[in-house]
Amino acid sequence: MAQQERSAEGELSLRQKRVVVLGGSSGIGLAVAQQVIEHGAELVIASSNPQRVEQAVAILGPNAEGHALDLTDEHAIQTFFQKLGSFDHLVFTAGDALRLNELATADLKKARGAFELRYWAALAAVKYGSPQIRAGGSITLTTGIAGQRPRKGWVFGASVCGTVDALTRALAVELAPIRVNAVSPGVVRTNLWQNIPDEEREGMYESVGKTLLVGRVGEASEIARAYVFLMQEGFSTGQIVVVDGGTLLV
Repeated sequence: MAQQERSAEGELSLRQKRVVVLGGSSGIGLAVAQQVIEHGAELVIASSNPQRVEQAVAILGPNAEGHALDLTDEHAIQTFFQKLGSFDHLVFTAGDALRLNELATADLKKARGAFELRYWAALAAVKYGSPQIRAGGSITLTTGIAGQRPRKGWVFGASVCGTVDALTRALAVELAPIRVNAVSPGVVRTNLWQNIPDEEREGMYESVGKTLLVGRVGEASEIARAYVFLMQEGFSTGQIVVVDGGTLLV
């Protein structure tokens, strides 16, 4: 196998690599896409909202292409990767708006919907995308600290995150030598909280931030650096990288 290009710091270079970000039109996914472009990669983003995809590509520039893709449709995912051809890194950041409910009042149908996008879609993306990944490539999934530190009302979120944690480790074994890791964010300012009214959402950010060791909630750009690290760092696999402002410690 040809030796891969590395930076002066010994990191694998993303220059001229092809990176696919599913969920790359907003939030953490868009932040990952922006940083990947800055590192000189060719980028493909896909998500379900055509208008948002178009807006993201306009921001990202000529080295980015965008596709509208229903990530809950297995056949659509299969077709997408068949047409896409080979690439180097797959990032899955897609997620629906967060719903916090106690079990007694929870809508189980909506809970199943969360698994459809955050687990089953990720699994389908890996199934159909991994055969296209070039030597030295990687997969980075997205989980969350709810799997390790659930709070009241987080039953379904914690369940999904715990499932993705286990999936990451299993895929690292199954797909070796492709590296498979996941990023586990804490509370971050993204559109995943859009179901909460503006004033209430800002209050939540402030109150949660005061409890954290860093004194604030995270920004999407900060979390995105963890994904870039996992693409460039060629020795980690089966790992859950926590970026949570110290949430697990308080």
